[in-house]
Formats: sequence, C-alpha cells, structure tokens
Amino acid sequence: MPIIKSISDLRNKSNTISDIVHNANEPVFITRNGEGDMVVMSMAKYGQLQLQVNLMEKLAAAQADYAKGDRGRSLNDVVDNLRSMLSEQRTV
Repeated sequence: MPIIKSISDLRNKSNTISDIVHNANEPVFITRNGEGDMVVMSMAKYGQLQLQVNLMEKLAAAQADYAKGDRGRSLNDVVDNLRSMLSEQRTV
C-alpha cells in the first residue's frame, strides 16, 4: 500500500517522513491540494532504482542489437578476454 502524506506533513513533520522512508524502504508520495505532487525517498532507495534503470537500459540495448542480427560474442571469447585482462593486471 503506498504511503501518502500531504505537503503540510512534509513541512511540519519532515523528521517523521524521513524515518518512514528509511524504515519502510519505500517512497512517500506527497500531495498538494489533494493532488499528487512529488515523491520522497531515501538516497539508498534512489541509488537502487538508478542501478535498476541502468541495467534495464543495457538490457534494452542488447535486445535491440540482437533484433538487428548482432549475436554478440561466444562465452569462450568472453572468458578468454577476461583471463587475458586479469593476467595483464597481475603483471602490472
């Protein structure tokens, strides 16, 4: 169930709303004059969402490449490349 608070609660009870977003690990929806206005969330939750968006963008790009006929690299090529990179790092 979404957590909804008024903008006056944000102004008058900001510490309580901060506790809610950190303890529930969920955003709080803020209304102004009975209409949705903004969302407040913890920085940790925002960071998680940014990581998810980044992953989704990468997956969408990979899916578009696949649809165009790009089949990428084989698993053996990727593993060989990773081993090569690790070997180079050990010598540095």
